[in-house]
Amino acid sequence: MANTGQFNLEDYCVRLAESAKKASAELRNLSGETKNSWLLRSAAELRQAVGAIMTANAKDLDRAPQFGLTTAQIDRLRLDEKRIEQIAVGLEEIAGLPDPIGEVLDSSRRPNGLDVSRVRVPLGVVFFVYESRPNVTADAAAICLKSCNAVILRGGKEAYYSSRAIVDVLLSVGTDVGVPEHAVQLVDIADREAVGHFLQLDSFIDVAIPRGGESLIRRVAEQAKMPVIKHYTGNCHVYVDATAELEMAVNILVNSKCQRPGVCNACETLLIHADVARDYLPALGQALQKEQVLLRACEKSAPHLEGSEGATEDDFGTEYLDLILAVKVVENTDAAIEHINHYGSGHTDAIVTSDLRTARHFVTQIDSSAVMVNSSTRFNDGSQFGLGAEIGISTDKLHARGPCGLRELTTYKYVCFGDGLIREG
Repeated sequence: MANTGQFNLEDYCVRLAESAKKASAELRNLSGETKNSWLLRSAAELRQAVGAIMTANAKDLDRAPQFGLTTAQIDRLRLDEKRIEQIAVGLEEIAGLPDPIGEVLDSSRRPNGLDVSRVRVPLGVVFFVYESRPNVTADAAAICLKSCNAVILRGGKEAYYSSRAIVDVLLSVGTDVGVPEHAVQLVDIADREAVGHFLQLDSFIDVAIPRGGESLIRRVAEQAKMPVIKHYTGNCHVYVDATAELEMAVNILVNSKCQRPGVCNACETLLIHADVARDYLPALGQALQKEQVLLRACEKSAPHLEGSEGATEDDFGTEYLDLILAVKVVENTDAAIEHINHYGSGHTDAIVTSDLRTARHFVTQIDSSAVMVNSSTRFNDGSQFGLGAEIGISTDKLHARGPCGLRELTTYKYVCFGDGLIREG
């Protein structure tokens, strides 16, 4: 990253933001064909550059201990051939999605002959702040450009070399196909004060999107002068109903907790109906302990979970992002709903049940961005929902909720046609 002592930090941030604003105007004229060409060629070039990207990633991994990264954080940072291939496939999937820009959402003709339409348009300039997730660099750039938004990428210093290598590929292809020069910019400054400067530039930046730990997101939400799309935590739940099939419950719970415990859609609390707790908890506990999950159990669940620790009140409000799971026995579905709506973060919550009426009641009452029935919490993801990729998962209710893909990075404007109409009265 650049040495901030060589120049004025505030001027640097203003220069990037001004360039992004200019690029956002140019992007409105970019054809769908050009955008898709950029995405497809970028995917191909990322595959060709896999060696260089992995070399850059190795530099970041070598520095991980000095930043005090956890095992889960190092896993998010790590790139290998399979993960780079997934990045490339993600770009190809976005290329295959309909172009949202210019879509007519609805239209009507007024009695006076005025044709009124609502047309989808880009937000403008996105300031994206994220932590050590180099794959997110490509996802964010791709979604923003396809939706004709310029993006300023401020990734974590822990992933700088990996992100730089990925962005260099994207910029090289962009030059070849005619993408505006500053449509995608990576902040080269490690100084945390840079974020604060960008968050004051609401005359150039239209929306800020933070993706990372709760402290980062709260800082952005508190300091930003522009709107913020955010989620603070991913305190997700799996509720096993009295009618749940045990094998299904085991599979869903293990996948929700263990597939990637360090991500925001991983399960952090198991709730289980009192009627099946005695029969189901030993099997659920054994399956989790095989995956080396530490169980923190309430008084009613602890006797059925060998080797568990006692749960405190704080455990039920914690996003562990690790192989730790809180467990609680609840008297019925309404008690589970009450618990989730009290302790949850509005991210992702799941029910395992064989009763359709119970499932519908749960879905209606849970106030989260995604509610899963007989499926893993891990499915709350842009690619899994058919969005190609996502720039984040919002727990806000305005302007977007859930995975933020192409359409979530747009707004609309009214376009009206007349034939010399003037208003009278």
